[in-house]
Amino acid sequence: MELKPHRYDIEWWVVSKRAIYILIAVVLLLLSTGGVAVYGWLYGNPFKNIAAKLDAPAGARFLSFDGDVRVVRAKTRETLLARSDTQLYPGDIVQTQADGRARIQLADGSTLLVRPNSVVTIRDNTSIEGSNRTSVRVAVARGLVNVHTEEQVEGSKNIVETELTRNNLSGQTNASFGVHEDNTEDIRVSTGSVDTTTRGGEHTTLQSGEYVAFNQQGSVKSREHLLDMPAPTQPRDLERIPVGANGASGVTLRWQRPASGTPGHYRVEVATSPFFVAAGKVSERDQLEATEFGVGDLKPGVYFWRVCAVAASGQTSEWSEPQKFTVAAAEQMGERITITNVTVEYLAGQIYIARGRTQAGNTVRIAGRETLAAPDGTFQLQFTAPPGTREVAVEAEDPHGNKAHARQKLG
Repeated sequence: MELKPHRYDIEWWVVSKRAIYILIAVVLLLLSTGGVAVYGWLYGNPFKNIAAKLDAPAGARFLSFDGDVRVVRAKTRETLLARSDTQLYPGDIVQTQADGRARIQLADGSTLLVRPNSVVTIRDNTSIEGSNRTSVRVAVARGLVNVHTEEQVEGSKNIVETELTRNNLSGQTNASFGVHEDNTEDIRVSTGSVDTTTRGGEHTTLQSGEYVAFNQQGSVKSREHLLDMPAPTQPRDLERIPVGANGASGVTLRWQRPASGTPGHYRVEVATSPFFVAAGKVSERDQLEATEFGVGDLKPGVYFWRVCAVAASGQTSEWSEPQKFTVAAAEQMGERITITNVTVEYLAGQIYIARGRTQAGNTVRIAGRETLAAPDGTFQLQFTAPPGTREVAVEAEDPHGNKAHARQKLG
C-alpha cells in the first residue's frame, strides 16, 4: 500500500500597498470613533462649551476699574470680583464699594463711569443685526453714574433707567444720574440732551447746562442752570510740601469759582485715600464762603483733597478730581525710590496678588493695575497676568514723577 504524503497548497494573494494603507486607515478610524464615543459617554460633548462661546455675543467690557468692584451674574447669581477680561451681559449687575470705581464701554461706544457705592444693571447691550444700530439700556439702583455717548446712528437707543425716571440720551451727550439714599434723584447734563419721562408720565427734555432734581414721588422738585465744579489750584497735583520744625505742616487749599452757576458755599475734604472713605478722612469742612481753607498739623504722608460747590437752592456740583500732595521731611524730599521684598502669590486662573515695600505714598503699578503704598511703605495689589506670562514688571512712582522698576517671576 502506497502512502501519499499530505500536502496543503496555499495560494498567496498579491496585495497592493494601497490596499494595506486603506486597511490601516479604516482600523485607525474605527479606533478613533470608538475612543470619541467612550469619552462622550463618560464626560459629555467636548465641543459643547466651544460652540456656546462662538454663539455668545460680545458683552460690555471694563475699560478700567479701581478698588472693590463686583459683578453679579444674571444667570447664576454668582458674585465675582471684576477682572480686565470680564464681560458683562444683559441682567448682570455691577456693584462698587466705598473704594470702588469702574469705567465700562458699551456696544454703541458710549462709556459708563460707575462711582463708589453704586449699583448698576446692564439691561441691554446689543447691536441690531444687519445694521449699524445699537440698543443700550442700563438701570441705576443706587449711587452716581456718568454717561458719555458718541455719535449715534438713526434708530439707535441709549437709555438710563432709575426708579423714578426713564432717560433717552442723544449722541454726543455727557450726563450724570444720581440716586440718593433718601430716594430722591437728580440729573446733570453737561453737553448734549436727555429726553426724560418720570414715573408719573411727565415728559421733559434737558439741554446742555441744565440740572433737575426729583422728589420721592418722581415729580420735578427744581430745574435750574447747572452748577459747575470748582477748579483746585493749590497745592498743585503731586506737589511735595516740607514739614515744619514741629514735625508737621500746615497747608492752604485754594480753588477757583465754578465757571458757571452761582455757588452759595463750598465743601472741602482731605483724606489719606483717593476714595475719601470715612476711615481715611483727615479733615472736612462745609459752609465755606471763601475760596480757600487752611489745614494744619499734617504729619508726613500722602494726602488727597477735593472741593465741591453748593448753590443756595441746594444743588450740589460734582466733586473736583482728587488732587494729591505729599508732606515729607526735608531729608526725604530727594529720597531715592526703592522696591523691595516683592512676593507674588498665585490665587486662581491667571490671577495673582503681589506684596512688597516702597516709600509711603508711592504709586505701584503691575499689569495695568495700580495701588498706593501704605503709610508704612507696604503695598498689596491683585492683578491678572496674560496667559503664558513668566514674570511681571513692577513700577513705583513718587509724587514728583520719579520712577523705579523691578521684575518679579510668577511662581
